[in-house]
Amino acid sequence: MKRIKTVLLSAVLASSVAFASDSDLLKEAKMYFKPLPKKPTSPAYNPTTPEKVKLGKKLYFDPRLSLSGVISCNTCHNLSLYGADDIETSLGHKFLTGGRNAPTVLNADFQIAQFWDGRAKNLEEQAKGPILNPVEMSMPNPEIVISRLKTIKEYVNEFKQAFPKDKNPVNYDNVAKAIAAFERTLITPSRFDKFLEGDTNALTKKEKAGLKLFISKGCAGCHNGVALGGTMYQKMGVVKPYPANLIGEDLGRYNVTKKEEDKHVFKVPILRNVTRTYPYFSKGKVWDIRDAVKIMAEYQLGQNLTKDEVDKIVAFLDSLTGEIPKEALQLPVLPPSAPNTPKPQL
Repeated sequence: MKRIKTVLLSAVLASSVAFASDSDLLKEAKMYFKPLPKKPTSPAYNPTTPEKVKLGKKLYFDPRLSLSGVISCNTCHNLSLYGADDIETSLGHKFLTGGRNAPTVLNADFQIAQFWDGRAKNLEEQAKGPILNPVEMSMPNPEIVISRLKTIKEYVNEFKQAFPKDKNPVNYDNVAKAIAAFERTLITPSRFDKFLEGDTNALTKKEKAGLKLFISKGCAGCHNGVALGGTMYQKMGVVKPYPANLIGEDLGRYNVTKKEEDKHVFKVPILRNVTRTYPYFSKGKVWDIRDAVKIMAEYQLGQNLTKDEVDKIVAFLDSLTGEIPKEALQLPVLPPSAPNTPKPQL
């Protein structure tokens, strides 16, 4: 209940905000949001190095990390589709489908945890999951992943370069560390960052009006921080329960914590590039961003938005569409498999 009351209070307080000028709007926006950093983070447990990023990029695009040899990280988190796959739930091994919509990998580092239910504490833990998930990439165990990689001479050399202090650098932890290092470079600055940095002309008049509404209606109470989301967990249906078709029987974070108050609670999704990462919500049942905005306002904030208000908020959200790093969009040339390598299992 504390989480719900906090969000509703934020919405009430935000609704009283008045903006006399662009400078006032900028000042208020800085209370909720921060511009994206210019460089990727480099955590002490996995320092970001050029060697790791180079290796991680290849692994990210390499379908040989899947049992079938046809599914890669990029299959469900397609960088040319803004880090998502634009379908309700992703196709995996033997055309099986997962239970939740694939969130974007772009700017994913700027969140408190990974996956809709937050079951992975960081990008490294997240990277390990899909490879072994029987519905996704379906590798039976880490040992088979590593045995396959060790048959590829170029990878063996690149693991040594990326992890020079390790006696046995080709291991599953390092697979995840390399992929995570690459993912940390997937930062997409937009015009909104220029606005936050002081250029009040970076947004159009309509986008500024949308930003004002985004704050005054209470959206920023949950969608805040560097990525406009990913900073907290929230119940789906603060004001009233969502229609069953939007969340189904998914209990969200309860499956992780087993706490009654976490039923139907999910990590608040990030809104960077949101107009390009449809469909929306954990089940991917909403395809129009305008519908998503109206639904969120009604069920999370108790607000019934007009068409004009929705159009303005969507205009602001579109200003969050950023530039994908050009290097990330250039496909890597993957190293060849060794002769007589065991065939993938379809």
